[in-house]
Amino acid sequence: MAVRGCFVTGTDTEIGKTWFATSLVRGLRARALRVGVMKPVAAGAIHTADGLRNEDAIALIAASGQAWSYEAVNPYCLREPVSPHLAAAHESVTIELPRLARAAEALGSQSDYLVVEGAGGWRAPLGAGISIADLAQVIDLPVVLVVGMRLGCLNHAVLSWEAIGASSCRRAGWVANQIDPMMAKADENRATLAQLLGAPPLAELSYGQTEASHTLALNACIDRLMAL
Repeated sequence: MAVRGCFVTGTDTEIGKTWFATSLVRGLRARALRVGVMKPVAAGAIHTADGLRNEDAIALIAASGQAWSYEAVNPYCLREPVSPHLAAAHESVTIELPRLARAAEALGSQSDYLVVEGAGGWRAPLGAGISIADLAQVIDLPVVLVVGMRLGCLNHAVLSWEAIGASSCRRAGWVANQIDPMMAKADENRATLAQLLGAPPLAELSYGQTEASHTLALNACIDRLMAL
């Protein structure tokens, strides 16, 4: 069966992918949808009584309101907070894309909508010859690019957008996430990105915006994603 959902990637690490993804999940739940969540590969985890656990995966499960199996949501949980390919090599783990594709399909079959969050940026390596881009292609969901709005984001966003477009993946759109509240000429930079990427953002978000503004922006984003 066809899985409905989106794959969330970003222009870099620490630019708000998880914050956006969990907000999206809660917004979808508010529409009475059963939302599946997945963090296929996570590097950076703590030891618990139940084994290694990654905070991004835990946040996604909590946002979903469902008792998803941790192992189903995060099949590859790596201990070191470094690039996934380095963490995997250090732990003698080989990341297998077919396994992740099957896991995504299983979660999607139990959900009305599946939100999958990548690790790092679009070309972050996962192992010899494979990257997040390859992962997104085997999972085969429309891609949302989260742009961390800060100095230097124009170059990162355009390169990522072009790389996604050159793949077999469908571009769902991009999100402007203002992670630097002191960014000079933020409005002008968003306008420049809309011109360079050929489309306005699905949503304009920031950590400091009001709840009402955040909800309004997120609902507009969900409307557009659900129309794909």
